[in-house]
Amino acid sequence: MSPGFDDYGPPLRVEGGLRARSTRGAIGQSWWSRRFVEVLESFALGSRLTRGRAYARRGQVLRLDVSPGKVTAEVQGSRPRPYPVRIGLAAYPEKVWRRLESELAGQAFFSARLLAGDLPAELEELFAEAGAPLFPAEIGELDQSCGCPDFAVPCKHLAATFYLLAEAFDADPFHLLHWRGRSRAELLDRLRTLRGARTTEVAPGPTGTAADRSASLDGSGGTPVLAGPGAGREPDATGATAPVVGAARALAGLPAVEPDAELDRFWLAPVALPDRPPTLATGPELLLRQLGSPGAAIGGPGLAERLRRAYREFGSGGGEC
Repeated sequence: MSPGFDDYGPPLRVEGGLRARSTRGAIGQSWWSRRFVEVLESFALGSRLTRGRAYARRGQVLRLDVSPGKVTAEVQGSRPRPYPVRIGLAAYPEKVWRRLESELAGQAFFSARLLAGDLPAELEELFAEAGAPLFPAEIGELDQSCGCPDFAVPCKHLAATFYLLAEAFDADPFHLLHWRGRSRAELLDRLRTLRGARTTEVAPGPTGTAADRSASLDGSGGTPVLAGPGAGREPDATGATAPVVGAARALAGLPAVEPDAELDRFWLAPVALPDRPPTLATGPELLLRQLGSPGAAIGGPGLAERLRRAYREFGSGGGEC
């Protein structure tokens, strides 16, 4: 390598860069970020990733943006001007995303987890079966470029961007889906629409057809049992029958209680509560994950990173008012 190359001298120190949260060992906490790093390291890129990890931990990445089909960043090296970095990965076309969204909306498990801001591990398999894998299978799927004079691909600036990208996936898993072509807002709006349409389709109709029947579970093994047109329905004010749904179905067999007695027991638990204190198993960064990455006008990913460090400090009891 000639003396004009970037690693001739140490990189210039920067203030306010995007510093990796991990100070040693592996980078990535969630299954999806660990899986992404695992895929990168499986490409046998050797010391180039190691040097990039050091850059990421020093805060040499100044900016990181994720958009459909590409990730762009600026990384400070030993020269005064930061190097522009680009990592391309094919975004799936609209037709593929429509098929994926239909699959996701058809399974309440996936819809509930995604609407809660989480990516279940089973999502990788669902995408793979649909012919749209979440992660690249080989290094050639990644279109990598950096403005530095180093001929190695990835150079340490690209590698640093990879590691910061993995931590961006930790902070907001929807960055991974956005890279593949669907933003958080678009995906969740589409799932809500599809779930609402499915609910409308199965709602009881005005006639005594199959659409007018209600499904329940028998006690022998959970096999769906279709009841007749009049089952699970009760008269409304006009004398017509309306479906008994939700809590009304669960409470239908309970004896009637006088209003005064109901008032006296209003604050009592219907069943005995377990003899243990309530707990909420969640991390201090849940709010940041729900809100997603801030816009560039208010600080971008750098603001999220500073807030994340503050939340972890307060959550550990080390923060001071």
